Amino acid sequence: MSESFPRQKAATRDFRLGVPRNFSIKPSGDLILFLRTASGRAPTTDIWLAEKTDSGWVERCLVESASLSMDGEIPAEELARRERMREVTQGVTAYSTDQEFTKITYALDGKLFVHSLPQRFGEAVALPTAIDTGGGCIDPRLSPDGGHIAFVHAESLFTVGTHSQQVTRLCGPAEAEENVFWGLADFAAAEEFDRVRGYWWASDSRSLLVERVDETPVDLAWITDPAHPLKPAREHRYPFAGTPNAEVSLHRVTLAGDINEILWDKNTHPYLVTVNPRGSAPTFSVLSRNQQSLEIFRLNELTPTSIQIRNEGPWHTVAHGVPTLNDADQLIEIRPLDNSFRLCVDGEAVSPKGLQVGGVLMFDGDITYVAQSETTNQHIYSLGKGQLSAPKKVQSVNSGVRKGDLLLLAHTDFEHTKATYSLYNVNDLGTPEHVFTNNAESPVVTPTVTVVATGQHNLKSAIIWPENHRQGTKVPVICAPYGGPHHARVVASGLSFCSDQWLANQGFAVIVTDNRGTPGHGPDFEYSIATDLAKKVVHDQVEALTELGAAHPDLDLTRVGIHGWSFGGYLAALAIIERPDIFHVGIAGAPVTDWALYDTAYTERYLGLPAENLGGYQEASLLARAHKLERPLLIIHGLADDNVLVAHSLQLSSALLAAGKTHSVLPLSGVTHMTSHEIVAENLMLAELDFFHEHLR
Repeated sequence: MSESFPRQKAATRDFRLGVPRNFSIKPSGDLILFLRTASGRAPTTDIWLAEKTDSGWVERCLVESASLSMDGEIPAEELARRERMREVTQGVTAYSTDQEFTKITYALDGKLFVHSLPQRFGEAVALPTAIDTGGGCIDPRLSPDGGHIAFVHAESLFTVGTHSQQVTRLCGPAEAEENVFWGLADFAAAEEFDRVRGYWWASDSRSLLVERVDETPVDLAWITDPAHPLKPAREHRYPFAGTPNAEVSLHRVTLAGDINEILWDKNTHPYLVTVNPRGSAPTFSVLSRNQQSLEIFRLNELTPTSIQIRNEGPWHTVAHGVPTLNDADQLIEIRPLDNSFRLCVDGEAVSPKGLQVGGVLMFDGDITYVAQSETTNQHIYSLGKGQLSAPKKVQSVNSGVRKGDLLLLAHTDFEHTKATYSLYNVNDLGTPEHVFTNNAESPVVTPTVTVVATGQHNLKSAIIWPENHRQGTKVPVICAPYGGPHHARVVASGLSFCSDQWLANQGFAVIVTDNRGTPGHGPDFEYSIATDLAKKVVHDQVEALTELGAAHPDLDLTRVGIHGWSFGGYLAALAIIERPDIFHVGIAGAPVTDWALYDTAYTERYLGLPAENLGGYQEASLLARAHKLERPLLIIHGLADDNVLVAHSLQLSSALLAAGKTHSVLPLSGVTHMTSHEIVAENLMLAELDFFHEHLR
């Protein structure tokens, strides 16, 4: 008997185990480091290297995590970091090298390790040296010259010499300073601005830029597990919309222990969004509370010089790798111009209209960037000598890495369920130099996806039919959107639709629609949801479903379910409450039910401050419309969720009960915003299926 898809998906952590990732290319171009688990079910990540030989590239394991002591305790701050990064493995989950790749450092269960890297093919791997840091080592990073390792421990930043192994505390909170930490990203940066680092080495290895965070002003929430009443509640500083954020500052800290704050107007621009030590000089950018004003600074010693203040609305979109200065002292950034997110050099747009640039991979010499003109396909482009070219026309939702003439790309398409990681020389893009081994399992289902454009806004919709569907046979429909900003579901990746195909094979047609607000369509499309997170997203889902139903009579629109997680959970609950004539049953996983209970940076970006848009918050709230529920609703939530607090689901359940509305609640003990526990993940899929069968068959 073959294994079921839910069991396989759970055991493989959503098929993320075994996938090569976190690539780093040595400047000389003859060695590449990366992370990978040993198989598609091995939960422990190891460090691997690929070495260039006369006959090609050879892969071998550099650090086998299981061979080292793993009896240490992972610090709570590191667990929080991994939650922000949605890390699902154990072992070595990150590493750092010096500039010339002579050494490597990493933390394993709170312990610090360092050793030399091979400098020629076949050279024996040096045994790692464990450095006594007092335990609790977080985010170790080598200085560019390889002489020191910086790391975070006990809310402070430390360094240790790679030769002397002398540990020095560089900066940290004073004894009287509670709720203060140095060297780690604040919650808003890590969760909403995709910045998980809190310190950066200077290029000369003599100093560091270090973030200081004071969480004293932030409201204190409590994470509890009612299933284990003897376990103490966990404190969690959570910045609810409209309430104070953490106070953040940036400091230059020398190896001698000198600490000097880098000053800017924090009242006007309180968010520290990016810090980029590369290029002709370090740069950092700061953002206003309403996220409409971005100021970019060039840093000379202790003096920040304002390069540019951009006032754009309704919000500034943060992108990978920018803003920064190249070696020619030109400002590289991405700006919304001509209804396109365009790559700009010193204010001049250098990418064409209609191409939506998502991030920059490299800017030394050529500028290599990620962009898309079709909303399902993302490609890699290079700008060199003033001419635009596409180095390799590949579908690449996983982006790529470039160093010098080497370009590593992740190929994906609708027809395959495993990404292909290929290494190219940019001077010869025909055949890859190497294809990295991908140990991920192949799903037991193979999706067949049809993508069409729907509605007046040219929404991308995917239809997944049952494998054995006979034309002329009506089947109930399940909508499976995400629907929120910064995440598109209809992308050129077969793996993204495997769960949908499995659900379809149980007797449904599955429809996935990216409504207004999702990326890939340009600024007007994304910005259209400003101040309104409810009406337009539901309207678009209904419009797409109705149009598809008219075009495909086999879609039984008298039996329609909808489900989703996070924003998708919010959308599912919202849809069945607002449009019971269209949606007949809903499953809401970890839904935001009251946007005043969600975090500042995300919520205020789209809805503004509660005091300034009270009507918008009320309009977007599920609590205010609980009395309107007419259809079956299943609410699912992890009790340990520190992103969307379980209070959202509990308050919705209370509002529904007060209104006399029958509903179901499934609490998940010990589960965070990720359902990484295998048994829970498997049975959750089966529970959702049973719920749909009960109400749609």
